[in-house]
Amino acid sequence: MNQAQVEIKTPEYVSLQYQVAGLGSRSAAMIIDQLLILAANLIIYLLFLFINLADLFFYSGSWAPIAIATVIIFLINWGYFFIAEYFFGGRTVGKKLIGIRVIQENGHSTTLLSSLIRNLLRIIDMLPVGYFVGMLFVFFHSKHKRLGDIVAGTIVVHERRAKKIGMSKLDKEIAKRGLTKDSLPLDELTRRQLGEKEWQLLRIYSEKFLNMKPQERGLLTTRLSYKLLPKLGIDVGGKDNLELENILLTLYLIARDEWEFEF
Repeated sequence: MNQAQVEIKTPEYVSLQYQVAGLGSRSAAMIIDQLLILAANLIIYLLFLFINLADLFFYSGSWAPIAIATVIIFLINWGYFFIAEYFFGGRTVGKKLIGIRVIQENGHSTTLLSSLIRNLLRIIDMLPVGYFVGMLFVFFHSKHKRLGDIVAGTIVVHERRAKKIGMSKLDKEIAKRGLTKDSLPLDELTRRQLGEKEWQLLRIYSEKFLNMKPQERGLLTTRLSYKLLPKLGIDVGGKDNLELENILLTLYLIARDEWEFEF
């Protein structure tokens, strides 16, 4: 089945075009993730073996080893997807390598509840074996959704990579300043404090950055900093314009990947 295009209109009335991830790309990502989970399970098994936990409980006739193993296996097999998708922008290791991610139907990052629901329903999607039910849903659904996606209101899409010829003037300016996304460490929870409207303001600021007169740039930098930075827990007071510019430009780099706009 061909990969479908979907238009998502955000609550801020911004239209985003995405290519929906089909059965092939989702299966490839799943294989990678399952291999990682298998490796983790093997490591846990070896740890149990080497520290002789099984022998420790064997003579007492305790069911503790089985209970411990069951809990660990559940946490690895279910918790891996839940934690990765919620805290890393809808990307497990497999999804990141294949270039796909989970998002809300409104274009925003997955919420705690939606991530919880879609991964709890993996139990049904896995039936009767090898994600058979899930694959049927993905194959026949117009947006390639499995049951968990339908109930949670999520969709799996391809990452969009901007096609660039050389570096733009703004990219050269950012590189000249020595700025990268790592210049401002922000975890997923912190980034979620800014909505898409704020990211759009940041994009407009960045696009105008090199064309503004110094006085105009300074004024806009100050206004935007007081609007955005406190939401990220960054104190604006005591920082000069150059520092604030660098912070906003670094946020711009983060925003390009987070919201996948055509910059």
